[in-house]
Amino acid sequence: MTESEKITIIEGPSPTFEADDDSVIFSLMEGPTPSQVAVCQLRTFNGPALVERCYRAWQQHQIIKLEYLADDGLTQQAPILAAHWSDLSDGDILTLWVRLDRDEIKTALDFPFDDNNEEDDDWHGSQEST
Repeated sequence: MTESEKITIIEGPSPTFEADDDSVIFSLMEGPTPSQVAVCQLRTFNGPALVERCYRAWQQHQIIKLEYLADDGLTQQAPILAAHWSDLSDGDILTLWVRLDRDEIKTALDFPFDDNNEEDDDWHGSQEST
């Protein structure tokens, strides 16, 4: 068995993964463990070449993974399910849809509050849950 292809983030912060609940994505979530499809966007110097690497791996029925450093400093890998690049005025943006274990996705919850309502004093800013 050959080692899977990978795209490695070599500098910059850990990617931010956002859950993607688009109904088209549900078919990509099948697997041996409960997982969630998440999307992340990364700046890159050559978006078309990275997307082409994904397409070549998939055509050869290989898995291609995103390799990155997590917030705790440990190297993590996530299977890439889909890829797209966009050419913006300030550089290429690579959008990747990956499969993550559900506990690896952080969800930001914004609670609206009214400064004039005393009951809302406990809900300021954004709360984060895992």
